[in-house]
Amino acid sequence: MGAIDMDILMKLGVSAILGLVIGLERELKRKPVGLKTSLVISIVSCLLTIVSIESAYLFPGDEDVNITMDPLRLAAQIVSGIGFLGAGVILRRGNDSISGLTTAALIWGAAGIGIAVGAGFYIEAITGVILLIISVEIIPIIVSLIGPRQLREKEIRLQLKIKNKKDISEVMHALKKEKIIIRNIRIKDLEDGEHFVQLLITVNYKRKTTDVYYSASSIEGVYSVEIESLD
Repeated sequence: MGAIDMDILMKLGVSAILGLVIGLERELKRKPVGLKTSLVISIVSCLLTIVSIESAYLFPGDEDVNITMDPLRLAAQIVSGIGFLGAGVILRRGNDSISGLTTAALIWGAAGIGIAVGAGFYIEAITGVILLIISVEIIPIIVSLIGPRQLREKEIRLQLKIKNKKDISEVMHALKKEKIIIRNIRIKDLEDGEHFVQLLITVNYKRKTTDVYYSASSIEGVYSVEIESLD
């Protein structure tokens, strides 16, 4: 019994360490799901997997009743049940862009790591965490350096207030001169005769959002600028 207890404790410990790695990555990026959440998901998923496996052999049946249980029945419910947490961190912005998908995927991944450790697949779980960290940290850097142009760009939402209607086309032309690609444009006339221009633009991934702000605010005809990076 002591050996079994040590094995269970080791599984929980390994799942906690791997959950810690995933949580730290999200915590460092100030995401809504951080260290504590990832730890809870990984440890509890591991625990439920252990309970599911162990309980399957506690009821072997007798002569009158033959009870058969799926050793991973609870683990299967974890995979589907973890979805409500993932849905809670996915946000839809005003310009129809979606954020939080990576965090939601890592929540699902933390649960999967816990299940793998609970089932005894230590090497596979450790490899999975390493690949997860490489995928969300290193691969984007490589792609931003040598990938296709579209993958080396970031999206920015730019909102401008322009006094004169005739200045709008000149402002758009000035933005293009600043190597700013306009993906979407929305123009609204305000009650005071001014014009509100909302733009979805893309710029080089290395270009700072503040640099785009300075470029836009220095254009003649623009008297108010609001900017938001979507990456």
